[in-house]
Order: sequence, then structure tokens, then C-alpha cells
Amino acid sequence: MQSMQEGQTIKHEVYGLGIVTASDQERTSVDFDDHGPKLFVTSMMTAELIGEAPATPPKTKRRRKASTAAKAAKAARKSLRSLQPPVRSTLPARFERSRRLFGAGVCPDASNRRDANGCSSC
Repeated sequence: MQSMQEGQTIKHEVYGLGIVTASDQERTSVDFDDHGPKLFVTSMMTAELIGEAPATPPKTKRRRKASTAAKAAKAARKSLRSLQPPVRSTLPARFERSRRLFGAGVCPDASNRRDANGCSSC
């Protein structure tokens, strides 16, 4: 398959309808309606051309810069995170109940229960 013009509408057998955003002899970039942007090797790409390419290719949209209010909100969230107390335990939450009930560890003689003050079964 040859390189295509920007703005050309195509139909891919897997991804459906899409618009070519960039194309050269090696790579073709297509923005699909349902699957988003994809990059293909031009020589291996199989797609059906639909209609003619527009006379002027569509302009790509630019991302807007974050507003000052959004930046201020992000800074406020970051400062609140630093005020939170540190996590007391390094254990996952699923082990936290067992640690409270049976103590901090496993008895050296392979007993699996310890009280809060130490091993009561030894």
C-alpha cells in the first residue's frame, strides 16, 4: 500500500472507520472513531480507501494549557497530602487484623499464634 494523504477516510477490518493523520513510505498514523490513534507499517497495512482525500487536510487540535485555577487546586491537593500522618504499618490491610489479634509475628516453634505481649505458647 502506498502512503496516503492526510484527512483520507479509511476502513480497517479490525478497527473500523478512521482518518489518516500522517503517512509516509514507512509509517501511517490513523485516528479511529472507536479505538483512538494507531500507528501502522505502511507496506503491511491493509485498509479500504473510502472517498477522496479532502483538498485541505484537517488541522489537529492542540491541548490547552492548564488554567491558573487548576494549577492552584493541584498545589492545594499536594499540600494536603503532605499533612496526612504517616502510615503506621507496612503490612497490607488484609494482614492488619491478624496482627492486631495475634501479635506482630510468628512463634519460632512454628506456632502461628502470639498474644500482644509475646509468645504465650513457648
